[in-house]
Amino acid sequence: MKFKLDENFGSRTQQLFRTEGHEVQTVRDQGLEGCSDQRLYEVCCSEKRCLVTLDLDFTDVTCFPPEKSNGIVVIRVPRNTSIGLLEELIHQFLRALTQISVEKRLWIVEIGRIRIHQLETEEEI
Repeated sequence: MKFKLDENFGSRTQQLFRTEGHEVQTVRDQGLEGCSDQRLYEVCCSEKRCLVTLDLDFTDVTCFPPEKSNGIVVIRVPRNTSIGLLEELIHQFLRALTQISVEKRLWIVEIGRIRIHQLETEEEI
């Protein structure tokens, strides 16, 4: 699958995706740091890439409709989180991805659960 990592992720996270066989680019790779959320959403849609971000603004399905995207994944981390916890949440997401598609959905990844929003419903895995 093709992913775009938001600017709050580094090369270690990028490598986790590549190790699992995914094609991944970062916002930094394309010089998109500091662009508007709307611009980032549009770029991801046009490139057919699933966006992975820590930015809670992307949970607003009225501004960023997941059904028009290849997926939006928001990783929810507690304040002052460690790199180890962030990597565990990424692993949790990648494991779940083997069971269900993220395309056209919003996934909110939290410690111990993933909430999946899809057109007026929400489920949990």
